Parts: sequence; structure tokens; C-alpha cells
Amino acid sequence: MTAFPLPQTTKRPLWLTLPAGAALAWNVFGLWQFGKFLNQTPTSLMAEGMTEAQAAAYTSLPGWMTLVFAVGVLGGTLGTALLLMQRRSAVPVLVVSLVGYVALFAGDWAHGLFDILPMQLAILSTVVAIAAASLGLALFAFKRDILR
Repeated sequence: MTAFPLPQTTKRPLWLTLPAGAALAWNVFGLWQFGKFLNQTPTSLMAEGMTEAQAAAYTSLPGWMTLVFAVGVLGGTLGTALLLMQRRSAVPVLVVSLVGYVALFAGDWAHGLFDILPMQLAILSTVVAIAAASLGLALFAFKRDILR
């Protein structure tokens, strides 16, 4: 008998590992996109193909939208990592992430970004769908008592 018992490990089911791993990779890509977002200027955006009007609209968004982007991407990254570790805390973290992304979607819509940058609608719709699917996966794992 050891003085410090080793924690019991539960094998992660493949139905959890594969999508949670893919979602974590997606969120790490999101962190990279967030870093780019923080450092972009109208000039850098125009160098990537935006018009002057598009770049001006994109860089003039209110600060709260940067905050909800951060909440979404940081929460998604932490939440999917927790999900891979089979932690119950993944559920509330992924809820917060989804709320952040829905707020970002609403802000883009309210500020007319979807009209100015039509691809933004497709991109952000995908982001919200993946955040919702990640939360759904966490809830499914929770109900199956996979998370501890």
C-alpha cells in the first residue's frame, strides 16, 4: 500500500476524445485569430484584401466586442481542454464561451458587419455552431457520468 494513492483513471471514450480534440484544435486556431485581431490595423486589413470601408468598419468596433471575443475563445479553449480531461467544470466554462460567441454574433449583426463583410456571417455562424456542439458534447458526457 502506498502512502499516496494514485488517482483512478477512467478511459476516455473515443466518441468524446475525437470531437473534443478537434474542438480544442479549432479553439487553438481561434486563439491565433484573436491574436491577429488584437494587432490588426486598417492598413494590415487592406493588405489582406479588405476595402478601406471594410477595414474602417472592422477596426471601429466597440471594445466590448473584443471582450466577448476573448471570453468566447478563451472559454472555448479552456472548456474543451477540461472536456478532454473529463472534468465537470467543462460544462459551465463552455456555457460562458457560447454566451460570448453569441454576443459577438449579435454585435457583428448590430454593427452591420455581415452586410459589409458577407463571409463574416459564415465564419461566425460556424464558430457559434462549434461552440454549441462542444457544449452539447459536454452535456452528453455529463449525463452519461463520464465527467468527474
